[in-house]
Amino acid sequence: MSWLAFNRRVLEEARDATVPLLERLKFIAIVGGNLDEFFEVRVAALLQRLESGATTDGIARLDAREKLERVLGEARSMVAAQYDTWETVRGELESQDVRVKRPASLGAGDLAFARSWFMREAYHLLTPIIIDPSHPFPRLLNKALCLAFVLKAPGRGRETLGIMTVPRGLPRLIALPSPAGREGGAQSFLYIGDLIRHFAGELFRGYPIRESAAFRVTRNSNLYLDEDEELGEGSLLEAVEEEIRNRRRGDVVRLEIEAHASDRLVAPLTGYLDLEPELVFRTGHPVNLTRLGQLHALINRPDLKFAPWHPVPAEGFEDAGAIFNRLRAGDVMLHHPFDSFDPVVRFIETVSRDPQVLAIKTTLYRTSADSPIMFALMEAAQRGKEVVVVVELKARFDEQSNIHWARQLEERGGTVVYGLAGLKTHCKVALVVRREDDGFKRYAHVGTGNYNPETARLYTDLSLFTSDREITGGISETFNYLTAYAPHPDFRGLLVAPLTFLSGTLALIRREIGHARAGRKAGIVAKVNALFDREVIEALYEASQAGVTIRLIVRGICALRPGASGLSENIRVKSVVGRFLEHSRVFCFRNGGDAGEFFIGSGDWMMRNLRERVEVIAPVRDEALRARLSRILAVYWADNVSTRWMSHEGGYARAVPGTGEAEIDAQEFFMREANGEPLPEPPALWA
Repeated sequence: MSWLAFNRRVLEEARDATVPLLERLKFIAIVGGNLDEFFEVRVAALLQRLESGATTDGIARLDAREKLERVLGEARSMVAAQYDTWETVRGELESQDVRVKRPASLGAGDLAFARSWFMREAYHLLTPIIIDPSHPFPRLLNKALCLAFVLKAPGRGRETLGIMTVPRGLPRLIALPSPAGREGGAQSFLYIGDLIRHFAGELFRGYPIRESAAFRVTRNSNLYLDEDEELGEGSLLEAVEEEIRNRRRGDVVRLEIEAHASDRLVAPLTGYLDLEPELVFRTGHPVNLTRLGQLHALINRPDLKFAPWHPVPAEGFEDAGAIFNRLRAGDVMLHHPFDSFDPVVRFIETVSRDPQVLAIKTTLYRTSADSPIMFALMEAAQRGKEVVVVVELKARFDEQSNIHWARQLEERGGTVVYGLAGLKTHCKVALVVRREDDGFKRYAHVGTGNYNPETARLYTDLSLFTSDREITGGISETFNYLTAYAPHPDFRGLLVAPLTFLSGTLALIRREIGHARAGRKAGIVAKVNALFDREVIEALYEASQAGVTIRLIVRGICALRPGASGLSENIRVKSVVGRFLEHSRVFCFRNGGDAGEFFIGSGDWMMRNLRERVEVIAPVRDEALRARLSRILAVYWADNVSTRWMSHEGGYARAVPGTGEAEIDAQEFFMREANGEPLPEPPALWA
């Protein structure tokens, strides 16, 4: 329910009239994509628990059936709000001469174009199937756009069901020709499902169409691997590949179908899919709003989009000499996407070619399809450097991509390790060993986000470059732990899950409790994607009761309730949703003073991050960088535009600037600051 509340906050961005129109459309699409994954993973897991006979589920100890009913009810309400928002946005797009049309509304010229396109581009790719004893109901791919038809069979007039899957190679939106002399003006589009349905009679010849509707099914997409069994060499990779194939055939957990579909069409579908009525979602039009996000790229209207953001390049990353000179002088921290991600790419590319670099070790959780980082690592391996990459084969929905990169790297002489059985390798770290005049020296990068230049333009994240002996030594120990399960590792101040992240976090919280009880300054500020761990939450409650000031910036799930009498009066929780996806993780503990002790890293305060993944949380030791982190957190805490405050009942209310109070939008603040604009200082973090 808390995750669904986060998706509601995303939907609020689509309903905000101050957001550019095509960006609002993107937020509608993001909500749809989020709901897809929610059903593929979370609802699928709930259904499996019910099937296994579980009576209670989760931290709230709710009856599993009650929990499913509440989740489905809220999801259904959200889908209705999503389509209501789309109708509003669609109307506003029409006022801007941008239209998504139905075939019935087309003039003769556009209809002729549509028919020509259908016969030329789609007809030969489509496969009409009439369900009868010789043609069983097909196995539908996960999230594939499909069309269902009620057909009148020849002879006695019996009705039968027809099915057609829309090939994924076809575009979901077809641009109609612009009117003569209106280049860059009015633009109209057809949804692919409407176009195919309009001309479907060409494929079901002899079977008059009585009714039709677009639909899609969502399947259980969890991977189920028994890693406790003895696995031979290569078996984990092969097992993951097999599970990826099985995922496409997983149990159906949702049927989306257009609301106008009658029971004579819906009933046979649910029967063939073996689906309970509660898992049928009747939608507006089109059946898949996620695909409408493509309009953002198709429509050349800068006035309807955010002004392009060009991340600011960092100095000192031009070549190997500049990079290593700068890192020998002190640590460097970048705040993406306000600071460019290019230095991270250049760092890997440069060390891959530097003859004095002997070894490069890194982790891979997610990356881009044409990753320059992976190409650089392959080049380094071909040059004879020791290249070790810990690849996470179970990174959800990126498994196939990671398998591809793993094989490519091995073919070029790199060493690929698949992490530890039963644990996902989620940390974002790279280690470089270089021969210098005074001996071997180590350099490292620690990130809060993936080594993915594409998402680095869309997510807020932090990068730390360091040659600090303690941090680089701890990262070296982390790689030994990952590749050899080294016993009793000395992480040297790093918090590494699943061994020391939880215990270290609890110790830091208890230290703040001690400071508060002794009358010293005590405070905790954390910026995370999710807060969902019983032990951490109970420790924070205890800290609040001891008088510790606690400020939490939690993007998504939050199972803690702030401001509850006798429990959490000293805790406040906010969520920030804006143009960029908030993804950075920062932890600050005041430790009796005003400066505070800071950490950044890959893990949230969630059970899976603390207990079921390998995460690295690194201390930030440089005084100037600690001051910068303090200011970053202060800006987020001062945000009164994109903030939603959480109540003690678990609801969220959008922040409203007070009378005479300056508006502060954190992401806008960082963009303007990166461009060199003079800005008023936000209140200090502990003000």
